[in-house]
Formats: sequence, structure tokens, C-alpha cells
Amino acid sequence: MHKSAYADIYSTMKQAAKIFKALSDETRLRILALLSQRELCVCDLMAVLDLPQSTVSRHLAYLRNAGWVEDRRQGVWMHYRLEEGSTPFQQALHQVLARFLVENAVAVGDREKLDAFLKNKDAGCGLG
Repeated sequence: MHKSAYADIYSTMKQAAKIFKALSDETRLRILALLSQRELCVCDLMAVLDLPQSTVSRHLAYLRNAGWVEDRRQGVWMHYRLEEGSTPFQQALHQVLARFLVENAVAVGDREKLDAFLKNKDAGCGLG
């Protein structure tokens, strides 16, 4: 096999490992479940997960670097949404994960907590 073919295979395997490592943490799975419903502000995720901003941001950065989420700035607030998937492999994983997270009891509880939070949300924390 040609040297560049090995480099391509290694690069692909390395990216697949990064994608799967991002899914190996319960908090990151909970974040993905919440983002599967809609784009959310960091403050929304903090309220539902009951975690400090630094922890939520660290998990979001991990998910962004692995290609699971993308962000946009609105004033001082960062908003996150699921990335559609840059490869057929990642798109298929998105679909499998979405089906799993719809039925997961923790994810259902988080969605209920998010709905309650958004009903009473102060406009000072972005639009959500």
C-alpha cells in the first residue's frame, strides 16, 4: 500500500476515535440529547444540567472539536446546535444516537426540565 494511503487510513481512524471518545461521557450525551431538540444557549444547558459554566463549556468544546456541535455567538452568549455531520459515517451515527436519546429516561427528564426552564427564562441570557 502506498505511504499516503496509510496516512489517509490513520487519519480516518483517528477521527473515528475522536468521534467515539466524545460519546464516552454521560454529560456530553445529555448535552447532545438536549441539542437534538433545538439550538440552546450555554445558560440553558447550565440550568438543566446543574453544572457551572466552565464545566458545560469544556464539554461543548470537546463536542465541537469532535464534530458533534457547532456554535454561533450572539452578543456575549454562545449558542450551540448539532452539526449535521460532515461524513456519511457521522451522519449515520447522528441518526442512531438521536433514536437512542429519544427513549432514554435521563434525556426525557432533561427535556422536561429544559421545557420548564425555558417557560420561565429571563431574556437576559440570550434567546435560547
